[in-house]
Amino acid sequence: MRPVNPADLEPPPAGRVPWSGLWHYDRAVTLIYGCMGLGGDWSDSQLTQDDVEAAERAVQAALEIGISWFDQADIYRAGKSEEALGKVLQRNPGLRDRISIQTKCGIRLGEHGLEVYYDLSKRAILERVEGSLRRLGTDRVEILLLHRPDPLLEPEEIAAAFGELNVAGKVGSLGVSNMSGAQMAFLQRVLDTPLVVNQLEMSLLKRDWIESGVLVNHPDSVSVGFPHGTIEYCRTHQVRLQAWGALAQGIYSGAPARGHSPAAEATAALAASMAREKGTTAEAIVLGWLMRHPAGIEPVIGSTNPVRIRACQDAEAQAAAMTNVEWYALYLAARGTKVP
Repeated sequence: MRPVNPADLEPPPAGRVPWSGLWHYDRAVTLIYGCMGLGGDWSDSQLTQDDVEAAERAVQAALEIGISWFDQADIYRAGKSEEALGKVLQRNPGLRDRISIQTKCGIRLGEHGLEVYYDLSKRAILERVEGSLRRLGTDRVEILLLHRPDPLLEPEEIAAAFGELNVAGKVGSLGVSNMSGAQMAFLQRVLDTPLVVNQLEMSLLKRDWIESGVLVNHPDSVSVGFPHGTIEYCRTHQVRLQAWGALAQGIYSGAPARGHSPAAEATAALAASMAREKGTTAEAIVLGWLMRHPAGIEPVIGSTNPVRIRACQDAEAQAAAMTNVEWYALYLAARGTKVP
């Protein structure tokens, strides 16, 4: 695959940065809005007017707190999530040029008699991106993420698909989701342009990305499934880290406590106490803990509740103000035990 010539591409819309011939989001991005909850239920039913209006309220709340990056996937709500966002863009002329969109492909649901399987063939990638663009009502997405590692993937096919989409101006950059550093290196060797994102589940609840490093040379390391070295690979190669599930379904920021572990209850109490002391919200504390990590993690906020979305606004400021001791206090409370 030949590198893209920047002269062959149109000038970037306002707010986007030309980078090695690709559109790349600038370093100011901190919070991302996750659109998985938009579009109603997960059936193949028709999108309703109520679904569109609920999506518009959520998008508006995200815009109000400074979010301009929106995360999608072709499978979300059986495609209705992309369609709902597309309708919101249609109802708000000029909005598309003020925001950036990334979408994912690679997971197939309910096809050929299989509940779920993965497909990162060239043909599938091209087909799925066309479907996403149609539902979104746009001619481009800034980033395409490969949603899950496909054991049958051929890196050369992925490179060919991305090259075709990029030259056509349909996809700006390529990233991955739920991949290890080794898998990324295997893919990167055939790409002429860098992978720009790895989206992983990371939160105060989902801490194995931390544990894999903390437990090096410790017997408990065998209990950690996170592929060691992935965070380091991303930092070394300047791959942006996005955290899905960043709010951990609200268990530390106001979700009903029934069934939660003592560690979760203690962490929720600590987050609430810190929020009161700092004049902010528990959501900002929980997200600030993620963003305090030197990897520059960008939380993906998946709530559709405008009140809860707005409660995340202070996260970046809380990350900047969080001390090492406060970070460890939250980590150890969630861990429920001391570090080795």
